[in-house]
Amino acid sequence: MTDPGSLLLFVITFAVVIVVWRGVKLVPQQQRWVVERFNKYDRTLVEGLHIINPFFSKVSYKLSLKEDARDIPAQAAITRDNVTLVIDGIIYVRIVDAYKAAYGSEDPYYAVVQLAQTTMRSEIGKLELDKTFEERESLNQKIVDVINEAAESWGIECRRYEIKDINPPQNILLAMEQQVTAEREKRAVILASEGKRQASINIAEGQKQEVVLESEASMTDQINRATGESEAIRRVADATAEGIEKVAAAIMKTGGERAVALKIAEKYVDAFGKLAKESTTVLLPANAGDAGSMVAQALSVYDTIRDQGQGARQPSPWDDGKKKKS
Repeated sequence: MTDPGSLLLFVITFAVVIVVWRGVKLVPQQQRWVVERFNKYDRTLVEGLHIINPFFSKVSYKLSLKEDARDIPAQAAITRDNVTLVIDGIIYVRIVDAYKAAYGSEDPYYAVVQLAQTTMRSEIGKLELDKTFEERESLNQKIVDVINEAAESWGIECRRYEIKDINPPQNILLAMEQQVTAEREKRAVILASEGKRQASINIAEGQKQEVVLESEASMTDQINRATGESEAIRRVADATAEGIEKVAAAIMKTGGERAVALKIAEKYVDAFGKLAKESTTVLLPANAGDAGSMVAQALSVYDTIRDQGQGARQPSPWDDGKKKKS
């Protein structure tokens, strides 16, 4: 027969093992365990060692607080200008409240994915096709804001949302490629025309500056020449006037008129000599052999010029000689 004491010890040992096995809970890092007592929420276990009543309490939910990435399946969405797009994405979420995540929704991750799809279709419908590609970042942020507002009761937070692909229909893609090609050709034509225009302007500007510089150079040359000529004329005039003044002063001196008469007679005779050398035809006065008569004729010309200048003829030194000879 079995000893009653040994049997009792076995029962007690078995009960202790059951209690330790079912009552001691070791919660890993970044996890939350929801404990229920009599199928009613009791408490939430955080990281570490915990002991619960294994007969009346149990761990109903084990939730991870790590960030989770969930794919958003591809779906069709219609833009504001009635273009159908096929869009897919990815969402990054994590549990922030274990109680709400356990009792707020049957499957919080599934609920968030469905909400992301509906929100994406709604936001795409507010935009035109071109704006859909341009405002991709703002579209992602709007979806995140809408999801966080609705998912708060589920204990889940949406960290970020990214649109992976936007696939328009084939005909729209072809039209977009043609539009891009036309836009590039337009920019190329505009740039070429702007280059030609700028080149023409530069050439015209250069020609204009060349003409202006040439005209300025010509004007400066003419001014310099005119200045030089006027200066030369002035100096010649000054020299002539000075010479005349000196001749006049010399004439006014004693014997000056005789010296002038002698000089004129020399010039007169010298002129006849040069005329005979430079020309084959010579016109001579009737008394060309009489040198005294030629000198007297030259002196008479001088007297005539002098009398016209003075208004009244003054007696010359050689008048006495003429009267005596006559």
